[in-house]
Amino acid sequence: MCVPAFGLGAKAGGLFLGSLGLNLATGLAGRAAAQQAAEQQYQSALITNQAAEQALTDQQEAVAANLKETRAASAQEKLAKTIQMLQAKGAIRATERAGLTVNLLLADQERQSANARESINQTLESISRQYTRNVKGLVAQRDNRRNQLQSNINQAYNQIPSLGSVLLNVASTGLSNYGTFASIPG
Repeated sequence: MCVPAFGLGAKAGGLFLGSLGLNLATGLAGRAAAQQAAEQQYQSALITNQAAEQALTDQQEAVAANLKETRAASAQEKLAKTIQMLQAKGAIRATERAGLTVNLLLADQERQSANARESINQTLESISRQYTRNVKGLVAQRDNRRNQLQSNINQAYNQIPSLGSVLLNVASTGLSNYGTFASIPG
């Protein structure tokens, strides 16, 4: 047995209240689904952020290892140039010549060795600056990933309808349908 509601007959009042209840249940279910989707997005973002942090660490370690190897190779190259210079100077001295020509040859050998070492130093400085830029780039990549994840989380939470908007939607739909139910006799 249906009770008359809102000035409608018993049958129309029952249908109207049923419609309102169904709209409310649908709105609340949609809200709950949006909340669950937002929570899933958040959990997914946490996992992805951890992966991004690990990727940054791995990439930084790889870049640092590369720099370390380059520095070691440069040190070996500088040592080799120094040894070559000393051997060349020894060979010049071994000729047992004396005079201006020998001094010029020794000075030239010293200059060539110094130029080679300076070239290695400049290359190493350039590689060190590039290392710094690479690390900054890796950090920027990680930050971009984080920002995108945060944006995705914000979008997911913004899709959750407020309880007030669900209730207003139910009321609005009820008002729109009131005329239809009012025309039902009895």
